[in-house]
Amino acid sequence: MIEADEKRLQEERHGPSFDPNLLLEARRHTRQAITDIAAHVRPGMAESDALAFARSRLKQGGMLRGWHGIHVRFGTNTLKNFGKPSEPGVVLGDDDIFFIDIGPVWQGYEGDGGETHVVGHDPDMRRIATDVRAVFDAVHACWRRERATGMALYHFAQAEAARLGWVLNLEMSGHRLSDFPHAIKHKGALMDVEYTPSTGAWVLEIQIRHPTRPFSAFYEDLLLE
Repeated sequence: MIEADEKRLQEERHGPSFDPNLLLEARRHTRQAITDIAAHVRPGMAESDALAFARSRLKQGGMLRGWHGIHVRFGTNTLKNFGKPSEPGVVLGDDDIFFIDIGPVWQGYEGDGGETHVVGHDPDMRRIATDVRAVFDAVHACWRRERATGMALYHFAQAEAARLGWVLNLEMSGHRLSDFPHAIKHKGALMDVEYTPSTGAWVLEIQIRHPTRPFSAFYEDLLLE
């Protein structure tokens, strides 16, 4: 237990002037930006045009500089792992799915958020967009209720996704968030954490895919009490 506590203190450290309220404010700005970007997306839009709008919206909000790239994924590109380039020329269909994943920096504090949306009436797409949030909420509740380790949370997430008929992408495995840049303090995955993650220090990422059709859904947010 002492060794785990020492590891937690090392891996969850912040900068000397860290203000948790400013991290939460960065989160608020991030979630609002995601809402605004999603509201702009329409069937017939090219993914590249949605990405350009996302850049414009973040620049307007003073958040264009990010700790990771801006991702707006349409259709089959939702299967791409973090950091992988999208296939070019993808246009959102009338019955389609997309997600937004942004990691802006606001006044020196990191935001990170991801959210999935559906246009049209495809029942599988509508269900996966609902279920990815349901899996996130179930894992979040497990952390609050059981004080589970990061490792246990992703085992739970994998079982919960399978119960609903989806496949969890374990390469999207959560990470630290802090005053910028968190990577000089710790850049390991939440899934590898062998202690109970602290509130406001870790991002829980959930990406689930359809077992046979070429699309996935994504949701991420801070672990918060």
